[in-house]
Amino acid sequence: MQSADLRNIILLGHGGVGKTSIAEAMLFNSKAIGRLGKIMDGNTTLDYDPEEIKRQYSINLAMAPVDWKKKTINLLDAPGALNFIGEALEGEAVADAAIIVLAGGIAVGAEKAWEMAEKKSMPRAFFFNKMNDETADFAKLYAEVKEQFGASCVPVQVPIVENRQFVGYVDTLHMKAYKFKAGGEVDAIAIPGSVQGLVDEIHMAISEAVAETDDELMMKFFEGEEFTEDEIIAGFTKAVKACTAAPILVGAASDNLGIRELADFVVEYMPSPVETKEADAFDADGNPIKVALHPEEQPVLFVFKTVVEASGRMSYFKVITGTVKNGDILHNVEKNCDERVGQLYVLRGKTQIPVPQLAAGDIGAIAKLSNTSTGDTLSGKGASIVMPAIEFPEAQFSQSIKCLKKGDDDKLAQSLSKIRDEDKIITFTNNIETGELVINAMGEKHLDVVVTKIKNRYGVEVKLATPKVAYRETIRKKVTEEYTHKKQSGGSGQYGKVVIEFEPGENDELEFGERVVGGAVPKQYFPSVEKGLQESVKKGVLAGYPMVKLKATLIDGKYHPVDSKEVAFVTAASMAYRNALPKASPVLLEPIYSVKVNVPDKYMGDVIGDLNKRRGRVLGMNPTGGGRQEVEAEVPAAEMFTYATDLTSIAQARASYTSEFVRYEEVPSNVAQAIIDAAKAEEEE
Repeated sequence: MQSADLRNIILLGHGGVGKTSIAEAMLFNSKAIGRLGKIMDGNTTLDYDPEEIKRQYSINLAMAPVDWKKKTINLLDAPGALNFIGEALEGEAVADAAIIVLAGGIAVGAEKAWEMAEKKSMPRAFFFNKMNDETADFAKLYAEVKEQFGASCVPVQVPIVENRQFVGYVDTLHMKAYKFKAGGEVDAIAIPGSVQGLVDEIHMAISEAVAETDDELMMKFFEGEEFTEDEIIAGFTKAVKACTAAPILVGAASDNLGIRELADFVVEYMPSPVETKEADAFDADGNPIKVALHPEEQPVLFVFKTVVEASGRMSYFKVITGTVKNGDILHNVEKNCDERVGQLYVLRGKTQIPVPQLAAGDIGAIAKLSNTSTGDTLSGKGASIVMPAIEFPEAQFSQSIKCLKKGDDDKLAQSLSKIRDEDKIITFTNNIETGELVINAMGEKHLDVVVTKIKNRYGVEVKLATPKVAYRETIRKKVTEEYTHKKQSGGSGQYGKVVIEFEPGENDELEFGERVVGGAVPKQYFPSVEKGLQESVKKGVLAGYPMVKLKATLIDGKYHPVDSKEVAFVTAASMAYRNALPKASPVLLEPIYSVKVNVPDKYMGDVIGDLNKRRGRVLGMNPTGGGRQEVEAEVPAAEMFTYATDLTSIAQARASYTSEFVRYEEVPSNVAQAIIDAAKAEEEE
């Protein structure tokens, strides 16, 4: 397929609005599939993963080429659930235009989709789906879209409704009306009087959008002259590609109504890769450059997604420039290694369709690349080009993860590594202090899918729990403690006496010093005293957490010329620590995080109230524009484990936050006692 004949389109929107059904209908209309699958029946082409079939919503980004009117539409079907935003970002990285799907109202998924398109300056259109629903209200939804996203949102279709049934549409570009027949075909009819006023109003809005694309057309518009149909089509096409118009189309994917028209619109009005701007990239030295699409250049491939299957890895890529062929040797600049291109494929859901080559702008897949992962660039000889990495959000929902079966730890580590290859948002860390393996995801749904994959793919059953907090202990007053270690059991004995002054220190690490006078303790035993203390500070006296900000000074002691040994002074120092610190007003410390919450104004009160309930201190609020504020607060780590989920509920998924460790701080006494009691109970178990 020639680059000019391609359309790379991503379907975006909230979960449940019908994106996958739209793709299914397009595939059916193009005769790529022989039957129209249904989400409820679990037989759609793009929701083929067992988890998607079971849950009845998309989890993974899926691809399918649709051949339509001698063009190829590369459809990228993105999940709508924000837990799987990483999949949508992967698709957005290689799409040239977006279809934002709405059904009934503007949900947060549509808002996020618009933000993604705006950030990338990506041409976009709306598709009002489920117009066959009796509750569908085109005028209301159009008004909401225009208010939320601006006057650039212009309907190119207006639904015709008879007896509360969606029976056809008016094409406001060509000013023609059509009524649906069986199978989604249409017959031309006169524009119904019931919508004539709205259609005229919309046609005027289209004329305004067209006028803004050309100075001569603007003059003609102001002089009150009518545009010709050719002028309207050419001008509106220009406006769509320049992102100054966001067309609105209507349909009902479940009944295959309006889907042919949507495919027609994509082919006629959306840009091909040839019409997109040069891509930002870097050379081998990290200098910014521009890459133009040209089929004759050395091939450059950007890997935007990786799937790890039982048969091996599958790398999804877009050809940025050049033409890639089976057998090509490409260089991975980031990994500094060569990769051989085996068989090239285009993907229709899980179906792999072999192809001999793919031209600039096309999207495909390669199996079994050894070292290449998501975000890598593969370049032909001498190209040495690196495409910008996909910017994934930081995972905020954390749980400890543990194997249910002993001996599965290695299998768990291997499975997490493979899942990390597929999903760059997932991270996992070994917390040395708490001894836990902690896994981080976007939310509960995201983590639930990961746990299911671990079980079904790799045969490892795990349990999740709230992670332990890495508390600390310290003291608030100065005490002096004397301890003598004496052991005699026949033959050589053990003897060592220490007098140690304990006080609050400045550093997290133990500060050890000595002020011994007259050789009461020989210098050779100073390291032994320090060793005993270093071993002791690993466990505090309240709840067994590490002791920090402690200064210990050896001020006196006694030794025996025969029985004194290093082990005696190690033990004496350890016992002095154990006896002294309960008298030194010990306290528990907890990690405090700086939290910044970006939230719409209308949810400010609820967000601040929730932060206060979490023992947070709100430090300030800063306007960020667009009716949003950034709330700055400091919150104990122990109160943040469920925050990602709770914030989603509080602000209807319209808020986001970042957090960063800042310091340790004393735990309030009422909270501290519960932590101490829990630690003691766990130790007893």
